[in-house]
Amino acid sequence: MIRVQRVELPRQLAARAVRLTEQITEFASDVRVSEARGLWKNTTHRRNLVTPLRAVLREMAHGNRCCMYCGDDLSTDIDHFEPIAENPLRTFDWLNHLLACSECNSTHKKDRFPRDPKTGAPLLIDPTAEDPFDHLYLGLDTGLYLGRTEKGRQTERVCGLNRDDLPEARCIARDGVVMCVDGWLSGREQGNERKMAVAVRTIRNQPFADVAQFMLRQAMLPRASAAFAFDLGEETLHHLRDPELRAALLA
Repeated sequence: MIRVQRVELPRQLAARAVRLTEQITEFASDVRVSEARGLWKNTTHRRNLVTPLRAVLREMAHGNRCCMYCGDDLSTDIDHFEPIAENPLRTFDWLNHLLACSECNSTHKKDRFPRDPKTGAPLLIDPTAEDPFDHLYLGLDTGLYLGRTEKGRQTERVCGLNRDDLPEARCIARDGVVMCVDGWLSGREQGNERKMAVAVRTIRNQPFADVAQFMLRQAMLPRASAAFAFDLGEETLHHLRDPELRAALLA
Protein backbone atom coordinates (compact mmCIF):
# COMPACT_ATOMS: atom_id res chain seq x y z
CA MET A 1 0.00 0.00 0.00
CA ILE A 2 1.40 3.37 -0.98
CA ARG A 3 0.56 7.05 -0.57
CA VAL A 4 -1.34 8.40 -3.59
CA GLN A 5 -1.54 12.05 -4.55
CA ARG A 6 -5.19 13.02 -5.04
CA VAL A 7 -5.71 15.30 -8.04
CA GLU A 8 -8.53 17.78 -8.58
CA LEU A 9 -11.48 16.42 -10.51
CA PRO A 10 -12.22 18.20 -13.80
CA ARG A 11 -14.94 20.79 -13.31
CA GLN A 12 -17.48 19.14 -15.63
CA LEU A 13 -17.20 15.79 -13.85
CA ALA A 14 -17.39 17.45 -10.45
CA ALA A 15 -20.60 19.23 -11.46
CA ARG A 16 -22.18 15.97 -12.60
CA ALA A 17 -21.24 14.33 -9.31
CA VAL A 18 -22.82 17.16 -7.34
CA ARG A 19 -26.08 16.91 -9.29
CA LEU A 20 -26.31 13.17 -8.69
CA THR A 21 -25.58 13.62 -4.99
CA GLU A 22 -28.36 16.18 -4.78
CA GLN A 23 -30.65 13.68 -6.47
CA ILE A 24 -29.83 11.05 -3.85
CA THR A 25 -30.64 13.45 -1.01
CA GLU A 26 -34.18 13.75 -2.36
CA PHE A 27 -34.88 10.07 -1.72
CA ALA A 28 -36.26 8.88 1.61
CA SER A 29 -33.49 7.63 3.91
CA ASP A 30 -34.74 4.02 3.83
CA VAL A 31 -34.29 3.73 0.05
CA ARG A 32 -31.20 5.87 -0.45
CA VAL A 33 -28.79 2.94 -0.57
CA SER A 34 -30.70 1.07 -3.28
CA GLU A 35 -31.35 4.25 -5.27
CA ALA A 36 -27.70 5.32 -5.02
CA ARG A 37 -26.56 1.94 -6.28
CA GLY A 38 -29.01 2.19 -9.13
CA LEU A 39 -27.66 5.59 -10.14
CA TRP A 40 -24.07 4.30 -9.94
CA LYS A 41 -24.91 1.39 -12.26
CA ASN A 42 -27.02 3.47 -14.64
CA THR A 43 -25.64 3.13 -18.17
CA THR A 44 -25.74 6.85 -18.93
CA HIS A 45 -24.04 7.82 -15.67
CA ARG A 46 -21.41 5.15 -16.15
CA ARG A 47 -20.59 6.50 -19.60
CA ASN A 48 -20.63 10.18 -18.64
CA LEU A 49 -19.17 10.04 -15.15
CA VAL A 50 -17.98 6.66 -13.85
CA THR A 51 -15.78 5.79 -16.84
CA PRO A 52 -14.08 9.23 -16.82
CA LEU A 53 -13.62 8.92 -13.04
CA ARG A 54 -11.84 5.61 -13.59
CA ALA A 55 -9.53 7.21 -16.14
CA VAL A 56 -8.51 9.92 -13.66
CA LEU A 57 -7.91 7.34 -10.93
CA ARG A 58 -5.72 5.33 -13.30
CA GLU A 59 -3.59 8.42 -13.90
CA MET A 60 -3.25 8.90 -10.14
CA ALA A 61 -2.27 5.29 -9.46
CA HIS A 62 1.34 4.21 -9.17
CA GLY A 63 2.91 1.76 -11.59
CA ASN A 64 0.67 0.31 -14.27
CA ARG A 65 -2.75 1.08 -12.73
CA CYS A 66 -1.74 -0.44 -9.40
CA CYS A 67 -4.54 -1.22 -6.95
CA MET A 68 -4.46 1.44 -4.24
CA TYR A 69 -4.88 -1.28 -1.62
CA CYS A 70 -2.80 -4.36 -2.45
CA GLY A 71 -0.54 -2.92 -5.19
CA ASP A 72 -1.38 -5.44 -7.93
CA ASP A 73 -1.50 -3.94 -11.41
CA LEU A 74 -4.05 -3.51 -14.21
CA SER A 75 -6.80 -2.63 -11.74
CA THR A 76 -10.22 -1.77 -13.17
CA ASP A 77 -12.63 -1.21 -10.26
CA ILE A 78 -13.64 1.97 -8.48
CA ASP A 79 -13.94 1.25 -4.79
CA HIS A 80 -16.06 3.41 -2.50
CA PHE A 81 -13.75 3.86 0.48
CA GLU A 82 -16.77 4.51 2.68
CA PRO A 83 -19.19 1.96 1.19
CA ILE A 84 -22.48 2.99 -0.39
CA ALA A 85 -24.25 0.86 2.21
CA GLU A 86 -22.55 2.92 4.93
CA ASN A 87 -23.10 6.36 3.42
CA PRO A 88 -25.04 6.57 0.13
CA LEU A 89 -24.53 10.35 0.01
CA ARG A 90 -20.83 9.68 -0.74
CA THR A 91 -21.58 7.51 -3.78
CA PHE A 92 -20.37 10.21 -6.17
CA ASP A 93 -17.97 11.94 -3.79
CA TRP A 94 -14.59 12.16 -5.58
CA LEU A 95 -12.74 12.00 -2.25
CA ASN A 96 -14.41 8.64 -1.61
CA HIS A 97 -13.14 6.90 -4.77
CA LEU A 98 -10.09 4.64 -5.01
CA LEU A 99 -8.80 2.50 -7.85
CA ALA A 100 -8.88 -1.15 -6.79
CA CYS A 101 -8.49 -4.62 -8.20
CA SER A 102 -11.64 -6.74 -8.25
CA GLU A 103 -10.19 -9.06 -5.61
CA CYS A 104 -9.81 -6.24 -3.07
CA ASN A 105 -13.03 -4.50 -4.04
CA SER A 106 -15.49 -7.35 -4.50
CA THR A 107 -14.04 -10.32 -2.63
CA HIS A 108 -12.42 -8.83 0.45
CA LYS A 109 -13.35 -5.26 1.36
CA LYS A 110 -16.88 -5.20 -0.11
CA ASP A 111 -19.08 -3.28 2.40
CA ARG A 112 -16.76 -3.78 5.35
CA PHE A 113 -15.82 -0.51 7.03
CA PRO A 114 -14.66 -0.93 10.64
CA ARG A 115 -14.77 2.09 12.92
CA ASP A 116 -13.21 2.94 16.24
CA PRO A 117 -15.85 1.97 18.83
CA LYS A 118 -15.13 5.08 20.90
CA THR A 119 -14.71 7.82 18.31
CA GLY A 120 -16.42 6.37 15.25
CA ALA A 121 -13.35 7.21 13.15
CA PRO A 122 -12.64 4.89 10.18
CA LEU A 123 -10.15 2.11 10.88
CA LEU A 124 -9.11 1.65 7.28
CA ILE A 125 -6.22 3.53 5.67
CA ASP A 126 -7.15 6.00 2.95
CA PRO A 127 -3.94 6.16 0.87
CA THR A 128 -4.97 9.48 -0.67
CA ALA A 129 -5.25 11.14 2.74
CA GLU A 130 -2.51 9.54 4.85
CA ASP A 131 0.76 7.67 4.54
CA PRO A 132 0.10 3.92 4.76
CA PHE A 133 3.65 3.34 6.01
CA ASP A 134 2.70 5.15 9.22
CA HIS A 135 0.41 2.19 9.90
CA LEU A 136 1.95 -0.74 8.00
CA TYR A 137 5.39 -2.35 7.93
CA LEU A 138 6.50 -4.47 4.99
CA GLY A 139 8.77 -7.41 5.79
CA LEU A 140 11.24 -7.34 2.92
CA ASP A 141 12.27 -10.93 3.61
CA THR A 142 8.70 -12.31 3.58
CA GLY A 143 6.63 -9.86 1.53
CA LEU A 144 4.11 -9.76 4.38
CA TYR A 145 2.45 -6.59 5.62
CA LEU A 146 2.35 -6.21 9.41
CA GLY A 147 0.10 -3.71 11.15
CA ARG A 148 1.98 -1.12 13.19
CA THR A 149 -1.28 0.38 14.45
CA GLU A 150 -4.86 -0.78 14.86
CA LYS A 151 -5.69 0.97 11.59
CA GLY A 152 -2.88 -0.94 9.89
CA ARG A 153 -4.03 -4.26 11.33
CA GLN A 154 -7.64 -3.68 10.31
CA THR A 155 -6.62 -2.64 6.79
CA GLU A 156 -4.45 -5.73 6.35
CA ARG A 157 -7.31 -7.96 7.54
CA VAL A 158 -10.20 -6.31 5.69
CA CYS A 159 -8.38 -5.90 2.36
CA GLY A 160 -6.55 -9.23 2.56
CA LEU A 161 -3.18 -7.64 1.95
CA ASN A 162 -1.37 -10.93 2.68
CA ARG A 163 -3.71 -13.18 0.72
CA ASP A 164 -2.70 -15.93 -1.67
CA ASP A 165 0.45 -15.14 -3.66
CA LEU A 166 0.71 -11.43 -2.82
CA PRO A 167 3.66 -11.89 -0.40
CA GLU A 168 5.61 -13.89 -3.00
CA ALA A 169 4.81 -11.29 -5.66
CA ARG A 170 6.19 -8.56 -3.39
CA CYS A 171 9.39 -10.55 -2.91
CA ILE A 172 9.71 -10.78 -6.70
CA ALA A 173 9.18 -7.04 -6.93
CA ARG A 174 11.88 -6.56 -4.28
CA ASP A 175 14.34 -8.63 -6.29
CA GLY A 176 13.38 -6.68 -9.39
CA VAL A 177 14.24 -3.44 -7.62
CA VAL A 178 17.67 -4.80 -6.67
CA MET A 179 18.37 -5.91 -10.25
CA CYS A 180 17.28 -2.57 -11.69
CA VAL A 181 19.38 -0.67 -9.17
CA ASP A 182 22.39 -2.71 -10.29
CA GLY A 183 21.49 -1.91 -13.90
CA TRP A 184 21.21 1.79 -13.10
CA LEU A 185 24.61 1.82 -11.41
CA SER A 186 26.14 -0.03 -14.34
CA GLY A 187 24.60 2.49 -16.72
CA ARG A 188 26.04 5.39 -14.74
CA GLU A 189 29.51 3.87 -14.78
CA GLN A 190 29.23 3.40 -18.56
CA GLY A 191 27.75 6.83 -19.15
CA ASN A 192 24.72 5.07 -20.66
CA GLU A 193 21.77 7.36 -19.92
CA ARG A 194 19.29 5.13 -21.73
CA LYS A 195 20.20 2.17 -19.51
CA MET A 196 19.73 4.34 -16.45
CA ALA A 197 16.36 5.61 -17.69
CA VAL A 198 15.13 2.07 -18.44
CA ALA A 199 16.08 0.95 -14.93
CA VAL A 200 14.18 3.85 -13.34
CA ARG A 201 11.14 3.35 -15.58
CA THR A 202 11.04 -0.37 -14.78
CA ILE A 203 11.10 0.24 -11.04
CA ARG A 204 8.48 2.96 -11.18
CA ASN A 205 6.08 1.07 -13.47
CA GLN A 206 6.32 -2.46 -12.12
CA PRO A 207 3.48 -3.99 -10.11
CA PHE A 208 3.71 -3.56 -6.34
CA ALA A 209 5.29 -0.12 -6.58
CA ASP A 210 4.84 0.05 -2.81
CA VAL A 211 7.81 -2.30 -2.39
CA ALA A 212 10.27 0.10 -4.02
CA GLN A 213 8.82 3.05 -2.11
CA PHE A 214 9.10 1.17 1.18
CA MET A 215 12.72 0.23 0.43
CA LEU A 216 13.60 3.83 -0.40
CA ARG A 217 11.93 5.13 2.74
CA GLN A 218 13.36 2.46 5.01
CA ALA A 219 16.88 2.98 3.70
CA MET A 220 17.03 6.45 5.25
CA LEU A 221 15.80 5.48 8.71
CA PRO A 222 18.15 5.01 11.70
CA ARG A 223 17.52 1.26 12.00
CA ALA A 224 17.57 0.55 8.28
CA SER A 225 20.10 -2.26 8.63
CA ALA A 226 17.53 -4.41 10.44
CA ALA A 227 15.11 -4.24 7.48
CA PHE A 228 17.87 -5.19 5.04
CA ALA A 229 19.54 -7.74 7.32
CA PHE A 230 18.75 -10.83 5.24
CA ASP A 231 20.20 -11.46 1.75
CA LEU A 232 19.82 -7.85 0.56
CA GLY A 233 22.65 -6.72 2.79
CA GLU A 234 24.52 -3.48 3.29
CA GLU A 235 25.43 -3.07 -0.38
CA THR A 236 21.81 -2.67 -1.48
CA LEU A 237 21.16 -0.36 1.46
CA HIS A 238 24.12 1.78 0.42
CA HIS A 239 22.90 1.99 -3.17
CA LEU A 240 19.39 3.03 -2.10
CA ARG A 241 20.92 5.97 -0.27
CA ASP A 242 22.56 7.29 -3.44
CA PRO A 243 21.21 10.87 -3.85
CA GLU A 244 21.15 10.75 -7.65
CA LEU A 245 19.27 7.45 -7.75
CA ARG A 246 16.80 8.57 -5.11
CA ALA A 247 16.12 11.79 -6.97
CA ALA A 248 15.37 9.83 -10.16
CA LEU A 249 13.06 7.36 -8.43
CA LEU A 250 11.22 9.88 -6.27
CA ALA A 251 10.75 12.53 -8.96
